[in-house]
Amino acid sequence: MTARTRPQHVAVLALDGAYPFELGIPSRIFEAVPGLYEVSTCSVDGQPVRSASDFTIGVEHGPELLETADTVVISSIATPAIPVELPEDVAAALERIPSRSRIVSICTGAFVLAAAGMLDERRATTHWQLTELFRRRFPHVELDPGVLFVEDGPVLTSAGAASGVDACLHVVRTDHGSAVANSVARCCVVPPFRDGGQAQYIERPLPERGSNGTAHARDWAVAHLHDRVDLSTLARVAGMSPRTFSRRFTAEVGVSPGKWLVGQRVARAQRLLESSDLPVDRVAEEVGFATGASLRQHFHAAMGVTPTAYRQTFHGSA
Repeated sequence: MTARTRPQHVAVLALDGAYPFELGIPSRIFEAVPGLYEVSTCSVDGQPVRSASDFTIGVEHGPELLETADTVVISSIATPAIPVELPEDVAAALERIPSRSRIVSICTGAFVLAAAGMLDERRATTHWQLTELFRRRFPHVELDPGVLFVEDGPVLTSAGAASGVDACLHVVRTDHGSAVANSVARCCVVPPFRDGGQAQYIERPLPERGSNGTAHARDWAVAHLHDRVDLSTLARVAGMSPRTFSRRFTAEVGVSPGKWLVGQRVARAQRLLESSDLPVDRVAEEVGFATGASLRQHFHAAMGVTPTAYRQTFHGSA
């Protein structure tokens, strides 16, 4: 864990029409390991908010809470509550957020940020069912409906419901490393990292009777990353032609086999960089990259830092 003089303050803004499940995600994830974060919830006026269910939610803080937040989470709201124009009290509350703060939205919370102009010219995502509505309203936002979450500068937007868990775990992973994020995930009995994006949840025709999926091949690949697995090998394990396997894999996971493999190797490299003293070139061998240069290239593309810089930040910190 990186050294901190105090826990990071996370402020959750509850809006009318909030989904109770998503509203509770930040406190459940961020407070799973004591001492790292303090989570508080506020409303735009300090009054209870109407939830998307048949009850109201009481909060103890008004919008002034946002002024001291290191991270602000805008929770999701039911579709009928999505504003065409941002209400004045919501706009005033958002203006209280310090420029230094990280901002996270869950699902339809992206509509609130976009209406406030906070997503202009940024990459963002929201629930796949609302893609067309979002694009019509906010053409200046670079919407990516195929991902579970996307981070652009200090703003992180996530897709539907449980993607808020993925986004919050990403924040923990960024702040404190994979070991801490994995510990939080185990505590909450959720996967520390979900493969693919929203594509795997979009409604599609059921596979033909008797057809086989790619899960077995994925499990096999994770156990054999050091063997430099490729598409032909995975297809052979699955008992399919490479073309059929690639098509079914992408339909199930939401990314191509090659992109998925790179992600798995980078994730394994993270763990080795955090927990071992192996040279970077040796880490590359262990995770299946042909050379240390290949690891450096893919790692930097995925994480924004070099393997060496990542190790300096997180090695032995958990």
